[in-house]
Amino acid sequence: MSDTSSGHSLTSPRVATVPAVPYYICPRCKERSLDIDAREGFSEQAPACRHCGFGFLFELLDDYYPAPDTGLVVTDQDRRVLAIGRGIFELTGFPEADLMGRDLVQALQFSDDKPVELAREWGVRRLGEQMSIRTRGGHEKPVIADVFPAYDDDGGLLVALTPRRG
Repeated sequence: MSDTSSGHSLTSPRVATVPAVPYYICPRCKERSLDIDAREGFSEQAPACRHCGFGFLFELLDDYYPAPDTGLVVTDQDRRVLAIGRGIFELTGFPEADLMGRDLVQALQFSDDKPVELAREWGVRRLGEQMSIRTRGGHEKPVIADVFPAYDDDGGLLVALTPRRG
């Protein structure tokens, strides 16, 4: 639309859009970071954690702030444990060696596998899911689970488990 009397255009102003910058979290130490191109500098390798040196970071759509006592677990697309972070041993009693390669839902005996299955099948986050797990000592422990799907070709999940209070 233009104003012919003054010769000026009356179109709406241009709005600059900034592409979304991916958020990353280290599954081992829970350190969060940003990376514009998902590469460490000019390298073709995926970024590693600058804080603890862990071999890969997990990409999130939005920044996520886990609680201090939250434990993180990374699985492949078949729910098999690839890595555990600080807090999982304290929460479950399982050392990393006892969980590696096992189906996460079966190993920790999740009371409800729906959040994990929805994240796997539909690629959606499931936040604040109340469920329980079974510790290495056989005790049922109430937790809040946040489940994040992986956005790379490998698939997989990041599962954050936080003890429920009260």
